[in-house]
Amino acid sequence: MGLGIYSGLDRCAANYAPLTPISFLARAADVFPDHSAIVDAATGQTWRETADRCRNLAAALCQLGAAEGRTVSILAPNVPAMMEAHFAVPMTGAVLNTINTRLDARAVAYILDHGESTILLVDPECAPLASEALSLAQASPVIIDLPDAEFPGVAIGTADWDTLAKTEAVFTPIVPADEFAPIALSYTSGTTGAPKGVVTHHRGAYLNAVSNVLAWDLGHHPRYLWTLPMFHCNGWCFPWTLAAVGGTAICLRRVREDAIFKALREDAVTHFCAAPIVLSMLANAHETLRTGLTGTVRVMPAAATPPAALHPRMEAMVVDITLVYVLTETFGPSVVAAPQPGWGDLTPAARASVMARQGVRYPLQEGVMIADPTTKTPVPADGATIGEIFMRGNIVMMGYLKDRDATETALDGGWFATGDLGVMHPDGYLQIRDRSKDIIISGGENISSIEIEDVLYTHPDVVTAAVVARPDPRWGESPCAFVELRADARADAAALIAHCRANMAHFKIPRHIVFGPIPKTSTGKIQKFALRARAATEG
Repeated sequence: MGLGIYSGLDRCAANYAPLTPISFLARAADVFPDHSAIVDAATGQTWRETADRCRNLAAALCQLGAAEGRTVSILAPNVPAMMEAHFAVPMTGAVLNTINTRLDARAVAYILDHGESTILLVDPECAPLASEALSLAQASPVIIDLPDAEFPGVAIGTADWDTLAKTEAVFTPIVPADEFAPIALSYTSGTTGAPKGVVTHHRGAYLNAVSNVLAWDLGHHPRYLWTLPMFHCNGWCFPWTLAAVGGTAICLRRVREDAIFKALREDAVTHFCAAPIVLSMLANAHETLRTGLTGTVRVMPAAATPPAALHPRMEAMVVDITLVYVLTETFGPSVVAAPQPGWGDLTPAARASVMARQGVRYPLQEGVMIADPTTKTPVPADGATIGEIFMRGNIVMMGYLKDRDATETALDGGWFATGDLGVMHPDGYLQIRDRSKDIIISGGENISSIEIEDVLYTHPDVVTAAVVARPDPRWGESPCAFVELRADARADAAALIAHCRANMAHFKIPRHIVFGPIPKTSTGKIQKFALRARAATEG
C-alpha cells in the first residue's frame, strides 16, 4: 500500500540528520559551556574546552591519515585523552578502536593488524606494551603520545596529543551520510580462539547513549566515576551519554579501593559502573576505608549475575544497585533490572533476589527473547525452562570484522544469538542461567553453575566463587567450585558443601572445592576456560 496523500513529503536537511553521538558534544558546549566535563587527579576542563580540544584534535588526526573507513586505535587506561578520543576520532569519519591495556603484546599486534590501524594513540604507561606489539605487527600506524605527568619523558611517537589539541584549527566535524556507518571496533576476549572484531555504528551508539539516560534516570549533570574501563565496548557508551546530559567524567587511572573511596568522599560521585568483582572489593574493604560516605551513590554492575548476597552489603554502604546485562555486540547494556513499584517494600533478601535478575530490554532495544536455539520458538515464561537469549534492534552490532560466516551465524533469522542461556519469569524479567558452554550436565541433569555460585556467595566467608564442570567417571560431569575466602575465614570444603546441601537440590552440590586465587580478565570476568582446565586435574 502506498503513502497516498502523504506521498511527496520527503526527507531533507530541514527535517532529517543522521544520528551520531558526536552531536552531543556540540550541544554540551553550547548549553553547558562552563560546566565541568572531565577531571582527573591533575587536570580539569569544561565542556567548551573539551569541544575546542576535540575539534583541534580531529583536524590534526585528519592531517595524519584519519579518514572514513580507516581505524584509529588507542591504548590507554581511563584518562582524559580516552574521553576526548571518543569524540575526536569519530569526528574525522574514522573508526575508534579501544584496545584492552591488559592484553599481551602478541594480542595487541593481532588487533593492530586485523583492524589495519592507521593511527595509534599511546598512553605513556602503555608505551612498553605498544613498542613490543609494534615490533610483532605488520601494521605501521602513526604513533601519537598521550600526556601524563606521572610518566614524564616516556614517548615513542612522532606527535604529541596535547600539542595537537592546542593547535587551533577551523574544522567542521564529518557527519556520516549514513548513520549505519561504523563508529567503533571492539575486540572480544578471544578465550576460545582469535578475538572477534565487533563493529558498531553511529546510530546504535547514539541510541544506547540515550538509553543509558532513560534506564538509569541520570538527569542533568551526574558526576560519573570511571571504574569501568573505557576500552570495554566504549565504556558502554557512557562517554557519549555524559555529553548528552552535561555530566562530569571523573577519570581514574587505576581501579583501587582506596582511590575509589577517596573519589566517593571528595568528588561528589553520583554514579559509576563496575564489574561485580569491583563491588566485592568495595564491600570487603577495611572498615576505615568505607566510613565517611554521604548521599546515595548509584551503581550499575554487569556480569552473568552479581550474587544476590552483594546487594545488602552494598545497600549498607548507601549504594543503590541497578543490574544490567552487557555484551560487546550490543554496544554494552541491552537488558536492565528495571525496578518496579513495591520492590522497596520487600524484605532485603526478597528484594535482592528480584534485583539480581538481568531484567527487561533496554529502553531503545527493540526485542529480547528466551527461545529454542534451533527453532527460535520462545520458551514458556515459567522461570524454569531454559533457552538461549536472543536480541534484535538498533543496538545490535553491524557484525564481526572480516568474518562473514560468524556474522551470518550470529544474526541468523533476524535475531542476534548471544550464546547465553536463561529463563523468562512470569513477570517478563529474564535471568541468565549460564553460558551455553558453562552448563553442567551431570547424570543427564542440567545444572546451572550460576545457581551454585549464588548459594556459595551467601556463605559469610566467601569473597569470590566460580563453578565449572569437572569430568566424572560415574556422572559424566560434576560441579567443581573454585573459591576465594576472606582473610580471616574459617570455612573448609566440608563447611561449604554442607552450606550448599542446606540451600539447594542435592544433585547440584559441588563435589569438589578448590581454594585459592581465581583468574580474571581485565574487566573482572572470571576466566572459566582456565578453571575448566584446572578442574580436570584438581579437586
